[in-house]
Amino acid sequence: MRQPVCKNLVPISHCAEHTLNPIRKLVDNLKINPNPDKSFLRLSIGDPSVFGNFNPPPEVISAVSEALTTSCYGYVPAHGLVAAREAIAQYYTTPKSTLTSEDIYIASGCSDALRIAMDCLGDSDRHILLPRPGFSLYQTIAGNRGIPVKFYDLDPNNNWTVNLKQLESLIDGNTAAILVTNPSNPCGSAFSVQHQLEIIAVAEKYGLPIIADEIYQGMVFEGDSRSFGELSDNVPVLSCGGLAKRWLVPGWRVGWLIAHDRHGRLATVRGGLTRLCQVIIGSNVLVQAAIPKILANVPQSFYTATLTKLKKAAEILYSELQDCPQLRPIMPQGAMYMMVEIKVDMLEDIANHMEFVEKLITEQSVFPLPANIFGIPNYVRLVLTVPEDILREACHRILEFCAQHKAKVLRKKSRTDISPMLSS
Repeated sequence: MRQPVCKNLVPISHCAEHTLNPIRKLVDNLKINPNPDKSFLRLSIGDPSVFGNFNPPPEVISAVSEALTTSCYGYVPAHGLVAAREAIAQYYTTPKSTLTSEDIYIASGCSDALRIAMDCLGDSDRHILLPRPGFSLYQTIAGNRGIPVKFYDLDPNNNWTVNLKQLESLIDGNTAAILVTNPSNPCGSAFSVQHQLEIIAVAEKYGLPIIADEIYQGMVFEGDSRSFGELSDNVPVLSCGGLAKRWLVPGWRVGWLIAHDRHGRLATVRGGLTRLCQVIIGSNVLVQAAIPKILANVPQSFYTATLTKLKKAAEILYSELQDCPQLRPIMPQGAMYMMVEIKVDMLEDIANHMEFVEKLITEQSVFPLPANIFGIPNYVRLVLTVPEDILREACHRILEFCAQHKAKVLRKKSRTDISPMLSS
């Protein structure tokens, strides 16, 4: 029986209407028709657990297993178990930045910590400055909460450093905060300490707090890149982190927000953070109970091994792609990603990076993530957590794809080059 057509549709809220996940929208609209004769290689998923080659250490598993025998079955304080908050505070305390459990707010993953921070500082008439390119979830959160945003640019020709002059030009009396990502998703960049201090100086000049997405803190291949909260003397910093990436358990959904506030400027904000944590009555208690042992027992050798594998993957991608005229890979400095510029003017029948991705999927069954969802056109993001054999096969197919399209461009160019000679 045919269902009657409803003439009086139930309306949705402003919140629902303005909640948009750019990655979901892109994937839903992307023409994904892989070549049936080739295995489908996904270089698009930022989940280290997908391929089974990046696994959490046994100390993490045993910590949760042991927590099952404790009485962590009921509600706890909405902003986190005291023992877990104490362990996080101790783990991130440095000689320059001393933390206590009162500085820690546990959330349902780093994404939730970011939501809490943005919701607490931003408002309908107070905008937040976001990096471009930047993690698309920032816009999802802002749109959902009705918070306006402005974008400051990162320089792809200088390891994705912040354009400080442009950043400063965006600041006015209605600016609520500057959000920074370090190390970066999607760029794979890691700011030098000097550049971090330069960003902090801009925030201090205008009396602004910083929201620091530091889910990849400690995941730097070389050099000394530290937390913004540790480096800041006068600027209050809300640092967002969690277990997802460094401990390779993104599905466990436990993150934290750390309030670095040496001069008490966040006194009112702290109350707001606590109330916002109460919206969902806290995060996963079982995993919270395991945090003290996770932070205390995982050996440094695990972190080192993870970074070694990620760096090797970055080196493979860079070495394989760097000599391709149609591509410009940018060597990452940390995190789990590499950005690659697509020189579409050197490719036949490809107008932009979206067409590049769609045709690459159709012809070669390779799926990189188009970077327009991060705010920058004609780039793609590749993940570094893919096994080496898949990485090399993907590179081989990408190079074959570019060579095939390049040949058409060269033939077209040669005809253009000789036409003036023929007319003369």
